[in-house]
Amino acid sequence: MAPAPAFAPQPEVAESSLLSVRVLRAHGFPSRDLLSPSDCYVCLWLPTATSQELRTRTVRNCSCPVWNQTFRFRIQGLLKNVLELKVFDRDQLSVDDLLFSVLFDVGTLRAGETRLESFTLNPQGPERLDVEFHLRRLPEPPEQLLTNGVLVARELCSLDVCMEKASAARSSNGEGVELSVVGSYEGNQKVSVHAGPVSFHCPSYWDPELTIHLQNAAQEPLRVPLRTLPPNQPVKVAFPSAQETPLELKLKAEEVPGELSMRLGFGPCAGEQAFLGQRKQVVAKALKRLLQLEEDLPEDQVPVVAVMANGGGIRAMTALLGQLSGLQQLGLLDCVTYITGASGSTWAMADLYEDPDWSRKDLAGPIAMARARVTRSKLGVLAPERLWQYQRELRERAEQGHPSCFTDLWCLLNEALLHDQPHHRTLSEQRKALSRGQNPLPIYCALNTKDRRLNTFEFGEWVEFTPYEVGFPKYGAFIPPELFGSEFFMGRLMKRLPESRICFLEGIWSNLFAANLEDSLYWTSDPAQFWDRWAQARASLDKEVIPYSRLEEPPTATVAGRIAEVFKGLLTRRPLVGSTPNFLRGLEFHRNYFENPNFSAWKDTILDALPNQLTPSERYLCLLDVGYFVNTSCLPLLPPDRDVDLILSFDYSLDGAFQQLELVGRYCREQSIPFPAITPTPEELLRPQECHIFSDPARPDAPVVLHFPLVSDSFRHYSVPGVRRGPAEETGGELNLAAVGSPYHYTQLTYSEEDADKLLGLARYNICNNQEQILEGLREAVERRRRRRRPRPAPE
Repeated sequence: MAPAPAFAPQPEVAESSLLSVRVLRAHGFPSRDLLSPSDCYVCLWLPTATSQELRTRTVRNCSCPVWNQTFRFRIQGLLKNVLELKVFDRDQLSVDDLLFSVLFDVGTLRAGETRLESFTLNPQGPERLDVEFHLRRLPEPPEQLLTNGVLVARELCSLDVCMEKASAARSSNGEGVELSVVGSYEGNQKVSVHAGPVSFHCPSYWDPELTIHLQNAAQEPLRVPLRTLPPNQPVKVAFPSAQETPLELKLKAEEVPGELSMRLGFGPCAGEQAFLGQRKQVVAKALKRLLQLEEDLPEDQVPVVAVMANGGGIRAMTALLGQLSGLQQLGLLDCVTYITGASGSTWAMADLYEDPDWSRKDLAGPIAMARARVTRSKLGVLAPERLWQYQRELRERAEQGHPSCFTDLWCLLNEALLHDQPHHRTLSEQRKALSRGQNPLPIYCALNTKDRRLNTFEFGEWVEFTPYEVGFPKYGAFIPPELFGSEFFMGRLMKRLPESRICFLEGIWSNLFAANLEDSLYWTSDPAQFWDRWAQARASLDKEVIPYSRLEEPPTATVAGRIAEVFKGLLTRRPLVGSTPNFLRGLEFHRNYFENPNFSAWKDTILDALPNQLTPSERYLCLLDVGYFVNTSCLPLLPPDRDVDLILSFDYSLDGAFQQLELVGRYCREQSIPFPAITPTPEELLRPQECHIFSDPARPDAPVVLHFPLVSDSFRHYSVPGVRRGPAEETGGELNLAAVGSPYHYTQLTYSEEDADKLLGLARYNICNNQEQILEGLREAVERRRRRRRPRPAPE
């Protein structure tokens, strides 16, 4: 396996400052106790300065507590430093009640400034928290940070600890010594004479310290500040012990190299850019032949054409193969630069890209194999020998270091449903299919969410998978697919695991089991209702400013409020969530991240203005099917860097020919992303055709969309374009595409041979029957590209 490449984002120098926070007093907080005033204390959390939450003392039986306590934090001005203060009422018999929560943006302070803030819920409200802030520069060497303008990677230090000597009793019984470095990637570890050294990795700016817990000893833990250790030099330290032999440790602290194992940057990576240069040559030749051009197209006039395939289980997998067969039959497949997929359509894509030259071969072979899999019985997936096989592979993955979760079992079951035998292929191996630009570039889509307390309309972030990279376009953070599933901290590779077979990615792309009950309501209700809630939340987010204060869930003090809290938890908890290590873990945010155009154009969550609660703070990703937000794979095609001119939209919905595309259009409108208005006429809504064109001549930066819903319009009368069916063939054109009772419903895992042939024939026919519309779309894409590249005439 090739070593992980190192990427070097733009370094920036950050100066240190000392923030002093003096918590003065509080007024007007109602007591949650029935018989006495509140017992209040304040918690302070500034994750850019420390991993520990600090707290004041508790003032008992007082409605106007006074603390007058000062806390100090060493911060860097280049970061988004957001301090969270929470006022709690201590309760001896239950969980402490949260009375008040406030966020303060430290970036609003100037060096040398002292400011008194009185935080209130509203000007008329009685609740008030008085806090004094002071900021001053520190005469310290500046810190070297690596940033893409949104995320920031900071300097790391490492500590190697080896036990040199211990008491005979401790060595003989195998007991070790508990070590911990708060805020480190490793957390707690045990070291012994026989086990060898252990390592810790921690941000240097936190002034970390090693804590040594002597097991079965009455003495207090021993502490060693790492800043007291000479860099890059081993030091032996002896500690007193109740035993005859003292404890002796060898410590070595050093700086971790600044190179990252991930790419912090926006736009296509180097591998994709090289592919595009080769693919343009293939596309230019195909367009010259199809459009009968007299001259070769210059490179800057070659349009970017993309196939956008949506989800729909077995139905989507089967129909996509039929449509690609139609494009190949018309000689149009070589005009396509990208193929994006979601859920079931990714199954067809993953199978095709096992062959490095699949688009240059007759697709009859892959279609025949898919047809055989679709029509065979699926009962064997639960046979005893298969169950034993699943158990063995899951055990092997656990031994490799992969966290155990239900999603892995679903991935193996999904593979058994789709294939006769395990496929030992990986996503990175698909680069062979792109080495000469011989096939379109595949992009697989997933959605990252929160595992509890929020549904996907409150928090959802797009994740894209290609043979070159896996990452978040929103954050500009990507890793090679070989490293997906490995463990990262602050952009550095901490623990490398073997690359997973692609079935473990297919299960993520079609993961229906990480949904919560509130998400599931989306599948049984009108999506527009949920979308209205999302759009309303987006509008309120645009007005969000920091600092601000909010009263945090005050109804929980009542019985009705606590019942509502429990019910909310049941609706939003994800009981079968996956456990994919988060490669963004530890990264922090640039002070101007919210204004960065690359970030703002892809805001997808009500938490975007709250950096302390975004994905880099999580240990694991929570990935699931994009259909729980909008069933489309369109989003990777919309960034301006990919510059897509024409989208062939393949929709496999049974309950609305335009519903998902309309949601995409609305999403783009809310996000200010160039996209044509999706406004089908009443006639089209009543009787959708095989192909619909949507464009916006006033927006040359918006792609043209040719939309192909899954409809049986003229197919019932024609077996192939221009050849009418005879009386004996009429039944071959009758398909049940109703939302209820269809043999193609997403819950149907097995099709009859007749139904499979009909669906493949329909998908191929709808492409071939609209050859002229596709060619006209290609001509328009070429002309639009020419107009955009044509120099303006010089003024007279």
